[in-house]
Amino acid sequence: MPTKDAAVKEAILEVIGSSRIGRKKIVVKVQKKNPHLGASKIRRFYQKEGFSLYKRFRKKRFNNPANPIEVPYGPNVEWAMDFMSDSLANGKKFRSLNIIDQYNRKCLEIGIGYSLPSRKVVEILQRAIEEYGKPLGIRTDNGPEFTSCLFQNWLDKNGIEWIKIQKGKPQQNAIIERFNRTYREDVLDANLFFSLN
Repeated sequence: MPTKDAAVKEAILEVIGSSRIGRKKIVVKVQKKNPHLGASKIRRFYQKEGFSLYKRFRKKRFNNPANPIEVPYGPNVEWAMDFMSDSLANGKKFRSLNIIDQYNRKCLEIGIGYSLPSRKVVEILQRAIEEYGKPLGIRTDNGPEFTSCLFQNWLDKNGIEWIKIQKGKPQQNAIIERFNRTYREDVLDANLFFSLN
């Protein structure tokens, strides 16, 4: 290794120490201490000598199998749920959880709140079940409220099948999406809300 490269290597090693920092930060720090070294030279030497950090790979999330929509043969066979969001007149956001029966497209429940975690989702579902009876299955997307342990345990305890759609395929939950459009146009966009009371 030529002596001019040895100076670059020493400068990089001095800056790195035992820390774990990337190339861009290394270039800036080396140039602060050694303004005569060019960024391209530092970058080239950094990569050539193997100082590069290893790339952290994201954990792969497995996609669900295709789950095409089917019209059920009677009421309470399959319900569909989805979230919508809007804002009050003062700009504060709120969410609504819409639940419909896939068979007759009847809206069973609309739960509204500033926050709707899985605990509230279960409460809203309990109210709907008390009034209309228990469904065999519930079709939802893969949102955190539906994938939570609390919601999954509640489904298991009540013997309800979770029919999840594929990521990025809202057409597999088309009936609730169609209801959401009507609800958005006729209720949310047509009215100005000042509070949730």
